[in-house]
Amino acid sequence: MPPNLLTDTPPPTKFSGPSRAPGTLRHRLRHPSVFLFVILVAQMMVVLDATIVNVALPHIQESLGFSTSSLSWVLNAYVLTFGGFLLLGARAGDLFGRRRVFLTGVALFTLSSLAGGFAQSGSMLLTSRALQGIGAALAAPSALSLLTTVFAEGQARVRAIGLYTTVSAAGGATGLVAGGLLTQLFSWRWVMFVNVPIGLVIWLLGREVIEETERASGRFDLLGALFSTLGVSALVLGLVEAGAKSWTSPITVFSLSAGVVLLGLFLRQESRVEEPIMPLRLVLHRSRSAANLSRALLYAGFYGFFFFMAQFFQDVLGYSPLRTGVAFLAMPISVFLSSQLTSRVLLRRLPQKAVMILGTLVAIGGMALATQLAVHTSYPQIFVSLVLIGSGSGTTLVALTSASLAEVPPEDAGAASGLVNVSQQIGAALGLAVLVTIFDAKTAHASLHDGISSAAASLSAVHAIDVVFSVGVIFGLCALAAVLFGIKSPAKAALEPVAAEDDLELAR
Repeated sequence: MPPNLLTDTPPPTKFSGPSRAPGTLRHRLRHPSVFLFVILVAQMMVVLDATIVNVALPHIQESLGFSTSSLSWVLNAYVLTFGGFLLLGARAGDLFGRRRVFLTGVALFTLSSLAGGFAQSGSMLLTSRALQGIGAALAAPSALSLLTTVFAEGQARVRAIGLYTTVSAAGGATGLVAGGLLTQLFSWRWVMFVNVPIGLVIWLLGREVIEETERASGRFDLLGALFSTLGVSALVLGLVEAGAKSWTSPITVFSLSAGVVLLGLFLRQESRVEEPIMPLRLVLHRSRSAANLSRALLYAGFYGFFFFMAQFFQDVLGYSPLRTGVAFLAMPISVFLSSQLTSRVLLRRLPQKAVMILGTLVAIGGMALATQLAVHTSYPQIFVSLVLIGSGSGTTLVALTSASLAEVPPEDAGAASGLVNVSQQIGAALGLAVLVTIFDAKTAHASLHDGISSAAASLSAVHAIDVVFSVGVIFGLCALAAVLFGIKSPAKAALEPVAAEDDLELAR
C-alpha cells in the first residue's frame, strides 16, 4: 500500500537531501503540511505583488516624482519580467534542481523588495520591481512542480492544488486589500517592505523542509531559453504598451511583431533540439492546452476587473485606500471557500469538466452583474459581483490546474508548471491591454479621477467601465468554449479516499 503523503514524510528515495533524526525539530519541520505552507506562502507573495502597488500608485507618484505616463511601469516592470522569464525559470528548475532554483528566486525577490522599499528615485524602484519579477519567475514554477512531486496524483494532490489555486486566484484581490491597508496605515514603502520578513521566513523554512529533486539529465537549451524569454517579454511589452498608448503605436506594433517572430523561432528550435526547454508534447496535449487557454482567458477578465474596480471605489465612490482594500475582502474569502468545496466535494462527486463549466458560468454571472454599475451603485450590489466572481474562479481554476498538470511525467513537471504560470501572466497582460484600450476609446482618454469634477464626465467614465466589463464577459464565454470543445470528458475523478483528520492536517 502506498504511503499517505499527507501524514508520512515523503519517500527519501525521491530526494537527495540529508535525513533527519526522528523527534528533532528539523524532522518535525519536514512534515508535508509545513512544506505545503512554504509553497503556498511563496505563491501568494509573488502573485499579490502584481496588484499590491495598485492602491499605492498615487502616493508613489507624489513621493518619487513619476510622470503620469511612466507611473504604469511600476506595475508593468514586474509583469514584464515575471512573464518573460517564466519558461526559463521552469526549465532551470528541471535541470539545476527545483529546491535550488526556488530558494534562489525567493532570495532575489526578498532582496529586491528591500531595495524597492528604500528607493529614492523612480529608476531605482523600477529596477527593483524588474528584479522582483525575475525572482518570481524562478520561484513560481519551481513551487508548483515541487508540489506535484511531493503529492502524487489522486485526492492528496487535488486538495493541495485546491489550496494552491486559492492563493493564486485570490492573490490579485488580496494584493489590493494589503496595498490599501499598508498605504493608509503606514506608507507606500511598506507594500515593498512587507515581502522582506515573509520572504526570509520562506527561505529559512524552505532550506529545512524542501529536499532537492532529481535533476533532469542533459544540456541547457540556451537558444531556446533566449527565444522564449525575449519572445514572451516582447509579447507582454507589446500588450502593456497597447493598453498604455494604443494598438497602432510603433512600440506596440514592433513589440508584438517581434514577439510573434521570436516565439515562432522558439517553437522551431524546440521541434529540432534533442533536449528542449519546453517539450512540445506538453503543448500538443489537447486537454492540457485547452485548460491553459481557458485559464488565460479567465485571467484576462479578472485582472481588468481588479484594475477598474479599484479605481471605481476610490475615484467614483470616494473610498479611502483602507476602505477600498476592505471592500475587496469578499473576493479572496469567496475564492478560499469555493476552492475548498471544489477540491473536497465537487471533484469527488462530479466529472472534472462539469466542475469547470459550473465555475466558469458562475464567474461569468458575476462579471455580467458588474456591467450594471452606475455612479451611485451601492456596495451590496458590488459585493454580489465580488462573491460570484470569487466563487466561480475558485471553483473552475482548481479543476483547470489539475487538468494542466495531469499525466505529466516528473521530468516535465517544471515545464508544465511554467506553462500554467505563463498562461496566467499573458492572459492578465492581454486582458488589461484590451480593456484599457476600450476604456480610453470610450472616454477620449479621460481618467476616472477627472470625472469627479463633472457629472457628465463621471457618467461617461462609469458607462465605459460597464462596456469594459461586458468585454470581460466575452472573455469568460471564450474560456467556457475552450472547456466545452477542448477538454475531454473524463469520468468522475478516481480519487483515493483520505481520512478526515488528514483533510484537517493539509488545510492548516
